Amino acid sequence: MTVILRPHDPAWAEKFQAEADVLKSIFRIHARLIEHIGSTSIPDIFAKPVIDILIGVEDLEAVDQHNGQMEAQGYEAKGSNGLDGRRYFRKSDEVGIRTHHVHVYQINAPDLSRHLAFRDYLRAHPEQAALYSSLKITLADQSGMSRKRYQTMKHDCIVQLDGEAQAWLESLKSMP
Repeated sequence: MTVILRPHDPAWAEKFQAEADVLKSIFRIHARLIEHIGSTSIPDIFAKPVIDILIGVEDLEAVDQHNGQMEAQGYEAKGSNGLDGRRYFRKSDEVGIRTHHVHVYQINAPDLSRHLAFRDYLRAHPEQAALYSSLKITLADQSGMSRKRYQTMKHDCIVQLDGEAQAWLESLKSMP
């Protein structure tokens, strides 16, 4: 399957909010935060039109009791899906095109704060967001680029941006 990117669509924020309302009704008291993350949450960059949602909970094990409710909303429960400390759900439309990813972490998990820092850093630094977007476009334009290969090829850039985001976040914390 090839990677298809779209220019930023303001409707992605509305799609996030609609889905966040559904997720709030499922997770109720367990969800301490529900945030729009990933490229669809960053203005002016190209993205796969898949809404990434981050949920922070007090008790990760309690998330599993909601698998049936998530499946009733069209989600596939994938457990940790290879990442310890996470619960992952994905949703596709009626023709099988992926529409949503939900990543659930404990509220104090480093990966939860890393996702938020990455998003906030790119929102605050449009020049870095533009460079990231340009790389994504270049990779997606390569004929026959698989989704897995696309992810692998973005890895070094993401690691660099993650580092910049963490340094930026630390600098904000040290400001008076």
